[in-house]
Amino acid sequence: MMRPALTLALLLHCAAGLCQVAVPVPPGTDTFAEESLDWNVEPSASPHGPPYGRPTPTSIRGGRVITTLELGALLEQDDRVVVIDVLDSSKWDTLPSARWMPGAGESRLRIAERNRFAATLENLTGKDKRRPLVFMCLSSRCWESYNACLHAMEAGYEDVPAFVLP
Repeated sequence: MMRPALTLALLLHCAAGLCQVAVPVPPGTDTFAEESLDWNVEPSASPHGPPYGRPTPTSIRGGRVITTLELGALLEQDDRVVVIDVLDSSKWDTLPSARWMPGAGESRLRIAERNRFAATLENLTGKDKRRPLVFMCLSSRCWESYNACLHAMEAGYEDVPAFVLP
């Protein structure tokens, strides 16, 4: 069973100020659940630690936020997008075709974890650091997807979205 309503935040790290993936905006775009709420949390350049279930920023430096419908349109437009669920949970219930990487959104990755994370991303992207990665988590009140985006940018990936569910 799929998680109910969707909230998405797409955080695109843009090289030289130009995003690699054009994000389509469907006409009459609506938002779901809490995806349009501004929690007044400043964007962070470093991962945040536990507890992870706290409100997140609505943007990331060098990126932008998209809605559920915009991500749906992006997935229909670009089949290169890789969706990665980073929710660290004993139950895995996610989007079709999403890959599960529990623990990838932790605030501090040890050297072995960082190497495993980078190797997994290389495997999923065919070593293409310009291929869009979409990281998802539980909600806009969860830092795991935001942290995973920061880890991916640190590993040299240029298009790093985060997708969260309410």
